Amino acid sequence: KHNTKAMKMKQFNLLSLFLILITFFGSANSTIVSHDERAITIDGQRRILLSGSIHYPRSTSDMWPDLISKAKDGGLDTIETYVFWNAHEPSRRQYDFSGNLDLVRFIKTIQSAGLYSVLRIGPYVCAEWNYGGFPVWLHNMPNMKFRTINPGFMNEMQNFTTKIVNMMKEESLFASQGGPIILAQIENEYGNVISSYGAEGKAYIDWCANMANSLDIGVPWIMCQQPHAPQPMIETCNGFYCDQYKPSNPSSPKMWTENWTGWFKNWGGKHPYRTAEDLAFSVARFFQTGGTFQNYYMVRFSYMQKYLVAGGPYITTSYDYDAPLDEYGNLNQPKWGHLKQLHTLLKSMEKPLTYGNISTIDLGNSVTATVYSTNEKSSCFIGNVNATADALVNFKGKDYNVPAWSVSVIPDCDKEAYNTARVNTQTSIITEDSCDEPEKLKWTWRPEFTTQKTILKGSGDLIAKGLVDQKDVTNDASDYLWYMTRVHLDKKDPIWSRNMSLRVHSNAHVLHAYVNGKYVGNQIVRDNKFDYRFEKKVNLVHGTNHLALLSVSVGLQNYGPFFESGPTGINGPVKLVGYKGDETVEKDLSKHQWDYKIGLNGFNNKLFSLKSANHHQLKWSTEKLPADRMLSWYKANFKAPLGKDPVIVDLNGLGKGEVWINGQSIGRYWPSFNSSEDGCTEECDYRGEYGSDKCAFMCGKPTQRWYHVPRSFLNDKGHNTITLFEEMGGDPSMVKFKTVVTGRVCAKAHEHNKVELSCNNRPISAVKFASFGNPSGLCGSFAAGTCEGAKDAAKIVAKECVGKLNCTMNVSSHKFGSTNLDCGDSPKRLFVELEC
Repeated sequence: KHNTKAMKMKQFNLLSLFLILITFFGSANSTIVSHDERAITIDGQRRILLSGSIHYPRSTSDMWPDLISKAKDGGLDTIETYVFWNAHEPSRRQYDFSGNLDLVRFIKTIQSAGLYSVLRIGPYVCAEWNYGGFPVWLHNMPNMKFRTINPGFMNEMQNFTTKIVNMMKEESLFASQGGPIILAQIENEYGNVISSYGAEGKAYIDWCANMANSLDIGVPWIMCQQPHAPQPMIETCNGFYCDQYKPSNPSSPKMWTENWTGWFKNWGGKHPYRTAEDLAFSVARFFQTGGTFQNYYMVRFSYMQKYLVAGGPYITTSYDYDAPLDEYGNLNQPKWGHLKQLHTLLKSMEKPLTYGNISTIDLGNSVTATVYSTNEKSSCFIGNVNATADALVNFKGKDYNVPAWSVSVIPDCDKEAYNTARVNTQTSIITEDSCDEPEKLKWTWRPEFTTQKTILKGSGDLIAKGLVDQKDVTNDASDYLWYMTRVHLDKKDPIWSRNMSLRVHSNAHVLHAYVNGKYVGNQIVRDNKFDYRFEKKVNLVHGTNHLALLSVSVGLQNYGPFFESGPTGINGPVKLVGYKGDETVEKDLSKHQWDYKIGLNGFNNKLFSLKSANHHQLKWSTEKLPADRMLSWYKANFKAPLGKDPVIVDLNGLGKGEVWINGQSIGRYWPSFNSSEDGCTEECDYRGEYGSDKCAFMCGKPTQRWYHVPRSFLNDKGHNTITLFEEMGGDPSMVKFKTVVTGRVCAKAHEHNKVELSCNNRPISAVKFASFGNPSGLCGSFAAGTCEGAKDAAKIVAKECVGKLNCTMNVSSHKFGSTNLDCGDSPKRLFVELEC
């Protein structure tokens, strides 16, 4: 996935997405799931399934019921999730299924909502997850190679997969036992890399299929993005579009396991955005062309817990993915509502879509009509894949105006009920709540203690001759590893000059360098160039010189063939360089004896823990709060914001580090790393193929500055504690706690539709703009057009909506009055902006 993000995305680039399906079971112990070329069959009925991905450890468990309920309300049938090996088996044969890692409880929560589940065991997940979900101890086993014919890997993979399957069986969670799990997955997107493994790749994927099939789960297995999957595995598609995808096996249903609702964010990257129009277009086209199962990746995510502070490499803590449910659990409008309307119509057409005869009519200029017909009913689609030209077509004796890059859905083959390009759902503008001035935090601080001992004396945990790979030493228990060595120089040393530098070839995501206890400088990875050369001028002395390099990891590689063997840390060479006029003399220190210290003392002593507050040796200073100080710890108490709105902490003004609330990590932060100044657009044209670089916004801004603080982490009564570790230097006095609310609501609804308006449990306070006819502009800058309804639209909307939590209006000339002029070919619309 990371290899493809820098490329121009094509129609069949395959990444990871997840689906949510909403269906009720028949008799509890007789549910049978099978498949044919047209659909997934459940209890003898062919089903089209709409699904969405929710990662259980990325959402706090207290939020699960609400998130699943909102997914169901949005018209989905199934919740899909990965199973995260490195989270559940952090040490070999030591398992963790507690708290937010309680997979059984997550599946049962899905079941209690009346939904199905798709269990993507993998156990390789990709998912922008650290190391692709593999535990690093696996890499450090002797003679280990991942995802190929390797006895050690296969044994560990089978052990973990079997454990997960047995846990599900013991709780009767497979549909064959009356449970909610209708599909399970083995491996993930191996088809993208199989050619790099040669004959062993084919042998490995055959072994995966046989191993999974032997576990006898009673429901079908899928292999995501795996052309020619071994039988009886079902291959599936991943990508932004899968309408042209055809399974290699003609007897397999056409399934789309990852419809990417947006894209992930890299540190230093811009904010990606995928329009509701384009996402709905991709879904409607998929079902127009014979699709049977479609999953959104993502429907909802939250931050990553401490055991996986963020993904890798260089993935932000936020994994919002522009999903229909945002990272705070709110409806992401208009995307959520626009898709809900489509889902409702698709469900009404289920019988023709799964049992009907199919005929396709070419209407010219990239426009096609598709008819699904049974003896009882026919349903139709008209799709226009032309990216620039709207189409006026005659179909079955009626004229239809189909905008460019859109699909019209005609459930009865007579009257258009929905078009993907015509959004009649409100847009919610989420803002920070500034009603109450946030309290001023009183900070205490302390340095990352014994740092001077480390960088001056080279005191470490182990000694080795030569440079080592960071993950081999740390086992990913820490982002930080000190590399330390000594070098003796006398006046006669050939390198000695008045102009000397330190040169380091590095794969560290961040490198900090010290010489004789003095800070030399740092270098960070930019533009995904993880292999670079650091060089800075240094002051050396005659005699012994101490060199200390702090290597910082920001997540491990998670994608690509043989990704486990990729270098991390400082791989060298490390040299001192003397410049003598035109002559350059180098001294290679790479094979010297090096001392290594894993992690930082503040982490090892758990300064972020509430228990550390009473430790008599861990004193915190209240004097002269320093700003822009490297390698420092900060702590403050605060009161939880009142109410039930989602809580955020604004970390703008800080450098780089990690943040904890009441001892629980809410992730890495790096607001000092801004995106580039160019490449953003004020308004996104939904027409044409979407790619990860299209429709970016927030140029020149931090990739992430706001962090969600789940209310379950907070004490409503009494004090709460925020702890920061600041690596690069920042100003903690700028940190503020706030809540996020719906501040404004806008809508651009077409005539002959209903528009629902809501401030998300807040009353609608005022009408800022309303016009019926041909208004124009963006939300926040609407303007009346040349033709307008005879009645005062603002007064009508105010009467219907102000003071209420929600309101619904028919958009029609009857309600808003006939227009004073002919509006031309454009359909009349109602533009509304409300204040909350």
